[in-house]
Amino acid sequence: MTACDKSLSGMTNLKPKAESEREVDADEGPDGGWGWVLVAALFVSTSLVFGLMRSLGIFFVEFVQYFDESAQAISWISSTGLAAQQFFSPLGAALCNAYDARLVVMTGGCLAGLGLILASQATCLIHLYLTMGLISGLGWGLVFTPMVATVMANFTRRRTLALGLGFSSIGLSSFAFNPLFQLLVEMYAWRGALLILGGLSLNIVPCGALIRPQRRSKARAKVDSESRSRSAVLHRVSNYLELPLLCERPYITYTLAITLLNVGYFVPYFHLVAHSRQAGFSEYQAAFVMSAAGATDILGRIVSGWFSDLGHFRLIHLLTMWTTLAGVFIMLLPVSSLSGSYTALMVISLLYGFCSGALTSLVFAVVPMIVGVERMMGGLGLLQLIESGAGLLGTPLSGLLKDITGNYVASFLVAGGFVVLGTLILATLPNYFSCTEPTSPQRCSLDDKEEGLPPELEKMHSSPSDTNRKGVNDLTGEVTNSRLPEDTVT
Repeated sequence: MTACDKSLSGMTNLKPKAESEREVDADEGPDGGWGWVLVAALFVSTSLVFGLMRSLGIFFVEFVQYFDESAQAISWISSTGLAAQQFFSPLGAALCNAYDARLVVMTGGCLAGLGLILASQATCLIHLYLTMGLISGLGWGLVFTPMVATVMANFTRRRTLALGLGFSSIGLSSFAFNPLFQLLVEMYAWRGALLILGGLSLNIVPCGALIRPQRRSKARAKVDSESRSRSAVLHRVSNYLELPLLCERPYITYTLAITLLNVGYFVPYFHLVAHSRQAGFSEYQAAFVMSAAGATDILGRIVSGWFSDLGHFRLIHLLTMWTTLAGVFIMLLPVSSLSGSYTALMVISLLYGFCSGALTSLVFAVVPMIVGVERMMGGLGLLQLIESGAGLLGTPLSGLLKDITGNYVASFLVAGGFVVLGTLILATLPNYFSCTEPTSPQRCSLDDKEEGLPPELEKMHSSPSDTNRKGVNDLTGEVTNSRLPEDTVT
């Protein structure tokens, strides 16, 4: 068993088993077994992160009336939470690399709930910025990236479908949470509602407990204890954060493409309702447009995951297709509404919702193809950190264009243009025009080499996923690599 193979098996978070237990747990390898339990945990945790964040607008009017502040000042509460979630994602990835994803996610769940509970006792906006924004945002950052990376590490051929199913909870929870939060505010006022939401967020903790703890070898622990000098500490922190990825052209290219995509991706979620009202449609018609787009968003995530895992096309090509279509439909939104046809606006909104949902899972599924499974955790964290600025830039830019032109036509055209521009950047990736998936890069460090075990011990302590990739010669004790399927990430 080589050092690289051992690091890959460690990423699956599967607990080592003795030889006698393998027959019982043979189905707990990639693409099955415990991985589906982790998909359910991702489903719940993402609903309590992004589903909750999308529904916090219910408290907007309550905060404006209670604190007697401007709408702009109140808006910074949710903006701070979103920015903190993405900003602290690399921290969550680094802590998972240094310690254990299970502990990190459970800690994040506690912080997410604690922030909302403390917010229920706020007496000024600064308190809400620090509690709902900073503390809960930190908790959300420690939850999302580790949960996504853990699910991805437990799937190969069905990875995109698993992510699509896990992310589908965002749309479903948005539908469910809005009326629920409104009911809680009416019954218990905003303080009581936030207190209940804090308790609800604590359900992330058992989701994190479902992650199987990683086994840290004595050799790795010895290396950690001996790395006390400043240079060694800085080097290890750099490795935990996966900062060397910022010097690799494929990762930088992909990050730039997703960042440009993020500039325009969220604009319809914030301004489509206002644009529909400005086009002359009623409040209920405008609201139904966004709800319908959210419904097709859920469908797009699941269908895209299923179709991507069929293996007929490369993931990067499918991401390009869905991204291009999403950008085009964003640019068509004002054209359809200015024609005065509600049917045209509804059709374009449905198509946009489907494409925007379809590309979401692929954005994450492509990352291990570029950086390798071993560096996937840090790659996801850095990606969210960099794209966070673009997400915050897109909506204010759209609002500025509306103030200048008096309508949202230019806003949607520019937003769609950014999405299409991101698609063009994707085409500059190495081996982009190849019809076969290139081999994913892997990192073999000196630390990994020190972790090698005798073949007999490796046979006893390897995870079930290792048995799918290796065979052990019973006579010589030598470990031989078997041929992997072509669509398996190595």
